[in-house]
Amino acid sequence: MKSKIAAFGSGTAVGTLGGLIGLGGAEFRLPILISLFRFPALEAVILNKAMSLVVVATALPFRAATVPFDTIASHWSIIVNLLAGSLLGAWVGASWATKLTSQTLYRTIAVLLVVMAAVLLWGHALDGGQSLLNGTAQMIAGALAGFAIGVVASLMGVAGGELLIPTLMLLFGADIKLAGSLSLAVSLPTMLVGFARYSGDRSFVVIREHWRFALTMAAGSVVGAIIGGKLLGLVPDAVLLPVLALILILSAIKVWGHQ
Repeated sequence: MKSKIAAFGSGTAVGTLGGLIGLGGAEFRLPILISLFRFPALEAVILNKAMSLVVVATALPFRAATVPFDTIASHWSIIVNLLAGSLLGAWVGASWATKLTSQTLYRTIAVLLVVMAAVLLWGHALDGGQSLLNGTAQMIAGALAGFAIGVVASLMGVAGGELLIPTLMLLFGADIKLAGSLSLAVSLPTMLVGFARYSGDRSFVVIREHWRFALTMAAGSVVGAIIGGKLLGLVPDAVLLPVLALILILSAIKVWGHQ
């Protein structure tokens, strides 16, 4: 019972943090799985991936009230462009994660947490409206960006929204609301590919052994995302973003030295 309360409570806290900036919060959940619940690196990534799938699948219908599905479908070319790289990247990233030693994976995760902190500070300063590239150059850049995002998403077990949203705004000129919905449309199939690759590894047994824990924490994350969404804008970005970035950096330091 204590474990379930801790799982739901920490999931709610993570979801709230993510909801305050319009994301799922998986970047914050991964260090908790490693440091608080003491899951080994690869098992933590796989659990995080499973919970991210639940959160993204839940979030997509909710966002339909803000950005209708037909609007998302009308931008199918952008989705396909990013998926052309992200699906392969997700498979490659998951393959790398299963082959790395635990210590190397811990340190890889720590570095990526610092990268996420930097993107958090920089990405939210962007304004959509004008694409950086056009034509063939845009397609190539989109596929390459998708590949990199797919690799990172698989290595961390996250949806990748923190990277996808700035990419959609900068590379394709999408506004923040459209970028949020398009990122979910790209994230879901990308995560499914990474999840399929992880299913062939022996560490995937963690899903069967801890599925109740995963569902409880995922439910907390969904509740937290709703709470965070309701509080959106309550805390100024000038205060909120540096605090969240600091949390990620402190988490990175903790994960780097994890044994």
